[in-house]
Amino acid sequence: MSVVFTFPGQGSQEPHMLRSLPPHPVIAGTLQEASEILGEDLLLWDSEDALKSTVAVQVALLVSGVAAARALQAEGAHVDWAAGHSVGAFGAAVIAGSLAFPTALTLVKLRGELMENAFRQGYGMGVVLGIQQQKLHDIVARTFSREDPVYLANYNAPDQIVVAGSVRGVDRVLATARQEGARRAERIQVNVPSHCPLLDPVADKLAEALKEVPLRRPAIPYASNRTGRTLLDPEAIREDLAYGVSRPVRWHEAASLLVERGARLFIEMPPGRVLTNLAKTAFPSIRSVSVADSGLKTCCILANRHKAND
Repeated sequence: MSVVFTFPGQGSQEPHMLRSLPPHPVIAGTLQEASEILGEDLLLWDSEDALKSTVAVQVALLVSGVAAARALQAEGAHVDWAAGHSVGAFGAAVIAGSLAFPTALTLVKLRGELMENAFRQGYGMGVVLGIQQQKLHDIVARTFSREDPVYLANYNAPDQIVVAGSVRGVDRVLATARQEGARRAERIQVNVPSHCPLLDPVADKLAEALKEVPLRRPAIPYASNRTGRTLLDPEAIREDLAYGVSRPVRWHEAASLLVERGARLFIEMPPGRVLTNLAKTAFPSIRSVSVADSGLKTCCILANRHKAND
């Protein structure tokens, strides 16, 4: 029975999330390494004010996920797959063994800067629960305008979909969704229109930067949240990391594929439990836990218990 390490994306951030990581020498070492690479104390990026920046959020999420995953591996936790949601894909690529951590830090910082500079204000994302994809697609199509574009962005579950675009467009979609029976429809903590064509220029610049980066064949299979498939070819992973920023996240497809291939334990890296809750709802027959809730020791025990039952 296979074990998946999952890495959350933007929207999962919490103030002081780096300070709240479990005490462990590998985690402390990863934080120190990141601070040295960036040339400043990473914990300064960890406050509520600092996390208003897309750059700070994405770098902190990368470091948090890699630090926890490294600690689990240092304690002997077994892992068969690595999967990341949105910017979490970079953490997954690091732990899969395809992308070096220092390089990932540089790329994620650039990614955040490009996104932040492209859309200073007036854009964002919102989540809709309780409406099926086709119905929400129709609402978005009716709402879209050149002045206030809005798109389907993240397919997190059959009835949990995120939209992205101008704030006015997003708010109109959310209001219509509530009127048409959505269980929940609200904005999320993302101030850029991720995973839609508005970010095509960002993806192109990121692709240029990635051309200069060495990637290796992963030691652990890497699950793409853009295609919903697993990737072993370094060039395919390179493309995935670049264009994931402007293409929809197909998280449910990726998770479904892993379950079909035998995944029975999903362990979510800090700071949150968003991916854990998605898995619990979509796949009630499997086990899904988060480091934030269960701790390193329990997650390690569960990972090795699942390996022993192979």
